[in-house]
Amino acid sequence: MTHKSLILGALFSVAAASSALAHATLEGREAKVGSTYKAVLRVPHGCAGAPTLKVRVKIPEGFIAVKPMPKAGWTLETVKGKYAKTYDYYGTPLSEGVTEVVWTGKLLDEHYDEFVFRGSFVKDLKPDTVFYFPAVQECEAAAERWIEIPAAGQSSDDLKFPAPGVKLLPATP
Repeated sequence: MTHKSLILGALFSVAAASSALAHATLEGREAKVGSTYKAVLRVPHGCAGAPTLKVRVKIPEGFIAVKPMPKAGWTLETVKGKYAKTYDYYGTPLSEGVTEVVWTGKLLDEHYDEFVFRGSFVKDLKPDTVFYFPAVQECEAAAERWIEIPAAGQSSDDLKFPAPGVKLLPATP
């Protein structure tokens, strides 16, 4: 192997690693089924140099009692809707709740930020699977849609715009 090919290989490895780190991700990578989870969505950049103006997170079925954290300088909005079924939330039946969280503000491309919400994973979710929170980052003239969910046999690493996910662990007996 030549010196030039070694340098090119090293540069490619750094570029690939940087690209993998450029995704919107969740800080906490694991949570137990039936537990409360604090989701910290990390947004590492804007859209092709443009500032982020809006961050939207879809709340999938099975994550209930969602409460987003307000963010200084940003407007917070929640969209509510009916759940597919009624869930028991500490003895209280819940049949509707937050289905989307939206923060509107401005995050320059050269800055990094985090968007926080919490909720509970329902008890009937399957452990040893990944639960995804699709997110869309809207910028001035473009958007980064972190919404791709791996098909069977794929991993998030196989996707260009993977949805942030958390691995579900078995509930504590």
